[in-house]
Amino acid sequence: MKIPIEISARHIHLSQKDLEKIFGKKYKLTPWKKLTQPGQFAAKETLDIQNNNKRILKVRIVGPVRKKTQVELSLTDGFDLGLKLPIRESGDLKGSPGILLIGPKNKLNLKEGVICDWRHIHLNPKEANRLKVEKKDFISLKIDGNRKITFHNIKVRIDKNYRLCVHLDTDEGNAAGIIKKDFGKLIL
Repeated sequence: MKIPIEISARHIHLSQKDLEKIFGKKYKLTPWKKLTQPGQFAAKETLDIQNNNKRILKVRIVGPVRKKTQVELSLTDGFDLGLKLPIRESGDLKGSPGILLIGPKNKLNLKEGVICDWRHIHLNPKEANRLKVEKKDFISLKIDGNRKITFHNIKVRIDKNYRLCVHLDTDEGNAAGIIKKDFGKLIL
């Protein structure tokens, strides 16, 4: 079965509290582009991120706001910033490195919350049933092309609002020769 693949580039999820610290009271993110997963969007707003004297400019914020602020980077981004990033599931932030978030009005020293997100597949329950997978299972995906590769340990995420799609980070996408979107073949 062919599965759509998207490259999840570096991005930031902000809590409402941290959004207001950086942009001002009662600030709301401005949607710029809808993302594949329903209700999620790339915001017009960006932040610079900095560790010591190393900085990455204009990192996109993804909305809507979340309970906790988190920064998702590739391992290469972490290396460039001098950070050893844990590879974790989104939201698993305890003990992860922090970073300085630099906005137009204020800065925020995030104590923890920088991770490399574990490669994963989004499915709604009907899709999961069709593929015979359950939440927290792992699948493999074969990608053909000039840089033929198979990715293993793709974590299954199931939610009634999800749309079928595998998310790889930019390092993984580059290894497979994927620019933004492609398809892979599911291997169970």
